[in-house]
Amino acid sequence: MLMSKQKQLFFQILTYVVLLGFSFYCLFPFLWMVVTALKPTDQIRTITPSFIVAHPTMEHFINVITQSKFLTYFRNSIFVSVVVTTLSLMISIFAGYALSRFIRFRGVKLFSVAMLLSQMIPGVLLLIPLYLTMKDLGLINTYTSLILAYTTFTVPLCTFMMKGFFDSIPMDMEEAAEIDGCSRVSLIFRILLPVSLPSMIAAGMFAFLNSWNEFMFGFVFINDDEHRTLTPGIYLFKGLFQTDWGSLMASSVLSVLPVVLMFVFMQRFLVEGMTAGSVKG
Repeated sequence: MLMSKQKQLFFQILTYVVLLGFSFYCLFPFLWMVVTALKPTDQIRTITPSFIVAHPTMEHFINVITQSKFLTYFRNSIFVSVVVTTLSLMISIFAGYALSRFIRFRGVKLFSVAMLLSQMIPGVLLLIPLYLTMKDLGLINTYTSLILAYTTFTVPLCTFMMKGFFDSIPMDMEEAAEIDGCSRVSLIFRILLPVSLPSMIAAGMFAFLNSWNEFMFGFVFINDDEHRTLTPGIYLFKGLFQTDWGSLMASSVLSVLPVVLMFVFMQRFLVEGMTAGSVKG
């Protein structure tokens, strides 16, 4: 009995050590980014880099906020990401419900397969056609071009996430609501959406992060600072002959903080939403 408890304690300690090791491995790039942002310029360019900051400074953060268009890029990313998240949720809720409840129809099945195949196409293959389309429509250097592109690539996965949750909701609930006089639209908004909050938050976070972190379309579609988003804006700290590593790391830290805070406060909903619909019965 004593040996069994000792063995159990050993495996618990080993488990925590392994988890701490993986956590440090995953967090090390972010920690190094923070350390670099706090280092003076002469320490950043030293031949022997150190994880310890001898004389921490906020110079790079001040430079990013006051001497660059970082706040403009930040505002643009917030606006585009919120609009994309809202549109993606509005579309994916109805599309997910249709795929869940009307899957027996042939057209719905083909639509489902087409959405699945669209996720297998790399975005870079569509970059030139989309750029030419946006140019012909006069949407280059506008928020609309980014919103349309991001929403197009975000809706399919959000739809499948919502479909997985709707599949787990019994039809008896809908039938009871229809007997009480609920229409189909009223049923979705008054019955299904209140119980599908975790899945909606998970899908919304995916849509937000997808548009927040996107670089390629933002770099190609936008050429002026007034509409440029955060990720392409951070890239501008990398010059042709010299890179301002301190400002680059400081701006990267500031861009990551909103995402980290969002995950901290919504982690419970995210886990519930990602696992919703995975177990039935």
